[in-house]
Amino acid sequence: MRYIKEVFASYSKSTIRVYQAFCQEIAQEAVKLQKFGVHYNFHRMTWVKPSFLWMMYRSNWATKKNQEYILALDIYQESFLKLLSQAVLTAPETCSGTDWEKAFSETAVYCQWDSDRSLNGNALQRGAIQIGMKGSAMEEFLKTGICKITDMTPQVRKWNIARKNNKLKAKDLPVEKLFLIQDKKIRKNLDMG
Repeated sequence: MRYIKEVFASYSKSTIRVYQAFCQEIAQEAVKLQKFGVHYNFHRMTWVKPSFLWMMYRSNWATKKNQEYILALDIYQESFLKLLSQAVLTAPETCSGTDWEKAFSETAVYCQWDSDRSLNGNALQRGAIQIGMKGSAMEEFLKTGICKITDMTPQVRKWNIARKNNKLKAKDLPVEKLFLIQDKKIRKNLDMG
C-alpha cells in the first residue's frame, strides 16, 4: 500500500520547525550563536527533517554517536517552500531516467521520503520528508533561512527515560499537523500526488 506523502510539522504563521542531530560541540555553538559556527562542516550536505519522531528514530533518541544533541530549527516558511521548489527526489519516481538524471545533477537541493515513525519506532503509512542541501542552497539557507535554534536535548532525554518506562504519550511530544503544500509543481516534482 502506498503511503501518504504530505508534510507534517510544527509551525507558526511564519515559521516551520525542522530537526537535526549533532555532536555536542556543533550543537552548543549553534545554540549560543543562533547560527552554525566554526565547528560546523559547511562543505558537506546537510539534511533537515520536520518529523520529530522520525528524527528520534534516526538518532535513536539522541544516543547515536555524533547525534547526541537534537536541535530544533524554526525556519522561515518562505525558505522552506523555496527549498521544496528547488528539490529533486533522490530516486526517479516522477520523471524519466534522463530527465531525472539531468535535474539531479543540476540541483543543490534533494528530497527523499521515508516512512514516518510512531512513538515506539514502528513505520507509519505516511511519509516523512527529508530535505538535503549543499553548496549555494545550503549557504543561503544558513544565512537567511533560520529564525531560531533551540536545543531540544534536555527534553529529549527526559522523554526517552519516560519512553523506556512506558510512560511517554504522543500527546506529550511536539504537536505536528498537516502543512499543506499547495504549489502544484512542487507536489508533482516531489511525488505528492
